[in-house]
Amino acid sequence: MLGTSAGSWTASALALGLTYEDLRELEAPSVPDLRAGVLADLARQLFGEARSPLVAVSAVCVRTGRRHILDGGRHPLADLVAASSAVPGLLAPHRVEGRLYVDGGVRSATSIDAAREADRVIVVAPLAGPVLGPVGRVAELLLRLELRRWRASHPRSSVTLIRPDREVARVVGLRPLALFDAARARDVYPLACAQGLRCGSLLTRTGSPWASSAARVDPVATAA
Repeated sequence: MLGTSAGSWTASALALGLTYEDLRELEAPSVPDLRAGVLADLARQLFGEARSPLVAVSAVCVRTGRRHILDGGRHPLADLVAASSAVPGLLAPHRVEGRLYVDGGVRSATSIDAAREADRVIVVAPLAGPVLGPVGRVAELLLRLELRRWRASHPRSSVTLIRPDREVARVVGLRPLALFDAARARDVYPLACAQGLRCGSLLTRTGSPWASSAARVDPVATAA
């Protein structure tokens, strides 16, 4: 699993078998909060010093501006999620192996272009589509360009894109800072969970184009 920003938390939680109930117990910091270590301390409450080779995250090196893909088998997951989700101006950069990093979303919302070759790739893009109005529309445009390039270089792979439906988008609203609103997150969760179950059913349904592994290239599918 390759996670970016909040996706790094999700990938790490899945790798360790944690659930939403574990995550909701955390007290997220108010933003802006530029104290060093705030995110890492929060992440260690959840992940401890666990590592997992199933997880990789994207983060942007402060010194060079280049995106790095950091390996969860080499570094504690708490350090990786702190680096990948340190939104510039809102949360302090985090240091991994001597380098300071900020949110991987500065470079790409999903880093699909860095995904390993696979028969099937599922891209979950919570900031694309109808969510956050113009922000989501721009994010989806950039994401589809990345997807097109990835598919061109991996013609035997299939790609499925899942992004928030309109009901989720309505609750999230248009303000980007709403993404840090814990109460709103609790309202969104059951809607997102229901959408996830619908998408999972489509992915496993016999005869569905989403479930077909024989196709050389599946169309990018959106769950809207």
